[in-house]
Amino acid sequence: MQPRYLTLVGAGLTQFTIIGILFSFSLFFTELQGQFGWSRTQLSGATALAFFMMGLLAMLGGRLNDRFGPRIVLGVTGLCYGAGYMLLANIESPWQLYVLFGTLIGLGLGTHDVVTLSTVARWFPASRGLMTAITKVGTAIGQIALPPIAALLILNFGWKSAMFTMGLSAGLVLFAAAMLMSLPRDPAGQGADQESGPKAPAEGLTFAQVRRSRLFWTLCAMQFLFFPSLMTVPLHLPVYGEDLGMTKTQAAAMLSVIGASSIAGRLVVGGLVDRIGGRNGYLLCFATLIIGLLAFTLLQNITVIYIFIAIYGFGHGGFFTVVSPSIAEYFGMRAHGAIFGTVLFFGTIGGSVGPILGGLAFDIFDSYTPAFATLLAFAVVGLGLSLTLPRLSDQSAAS
Repeated sequence: MQPRYLTLVGAGLTQFTIIGILFSFSLFFTELQGQFGWSRTQLSGATALAFFMMGLLAMLGGRLNDRFGPRIVLGVTGLCYGAGYMLLANIESPWQLYVLFGTLIGLGLGTHDVVTLSTVARWFPASRGLMTAITKVGTAIGQIALPPIAALLILNFGWKSAMFTMGLSAGLVLFAAAMLMSLPRDPAGQGADQESGPKAPAEGLTFAQVRRSRLFWTLCAMQFLFFPSLMTVPLHLPVYGEDLGMTKTQAAAMLSVIGASSIAGRLVVGGLVDRIGGRNGYLLCFATLIIGLLAFTLLQNITVIYIFIAIYGFGHGGFFTVVSPSIAEYFGMRAHGAIFGTVLFFGTIGGSVGPILGGLAFDIFDSYTPAFATLLAFAVVGLGLSLTLPRLSDQSAAS
């Protein structure tokens, strides 16, 4: 198999493992509450810290990937990620929870997106959107497959054994996935099938040039506005379902619905963004996200909400696909890793606030409605900003 397709497999497997296990953590909430009496704000705060570290380390991860390649970066951080979950099985106080999420688990999160997607973008210059979508389908499959497995492990073996088993499995799978990854000889992606030869300079703007553009800061602001929803809804949705009387397995199925519908969002948006451009891709994602959040804010009937979970999931998945190819469209590949990592950092600032807001809303109001309403407001502002982005035709004319 050609190196670029092995890289695609490794990238998808990394996405599958990192995000699938991360969002399975919400199934441990009631277990940790029952044993330790910790509030949902405390539990949400741990994942929020991991999201913040994900953005902080993404800026470094993109540069390390350009220098050392994805095998070393993802191999080391993947082992750290697995070790973090293994150690969670022995925690006894909140500070231990925060230390593990802020260090080992945060390291795995910090490199999984920027390294995999930047590497895929370099290998497939003519179809970045579609190949990014295929990579991010791994995330969706992880969201479908791993929460039910986590629920079964908890029910049959207890939460400690479940956590240790998931951590050990994650470390092994992530290291194997990293060994499949490689960078093309040509950083721009041209001549990517070559196994040897000098590296040519990639085309595009430098990071210093990009930092002075309004467009760059608009993308950062938009990432800040939509990322809280992507982090908060999947984290709190299962426990929200349990509050409504669902079993743990039924609550886990809600994540599977998001995962399944997000596959459609990733593939549709990824296939379209190469043709319609980043601006229209963002508009489509924000529109479906707003519809889903509006339903979560206003409706309580769980049967009807399932329909809107699917609509939300489409936008959820699309957002994970649209960012990387849009950055390549607007700025080129010369500093793609550094630019992408910085944009992700602004998103994870918002993403670190969102889960805490969700937990705090429940602890204060005994309801998630205020949190959903706030996320809805953020999404509406993000939709407005996306209208200011250049059209694909404008970009072509400018070049």
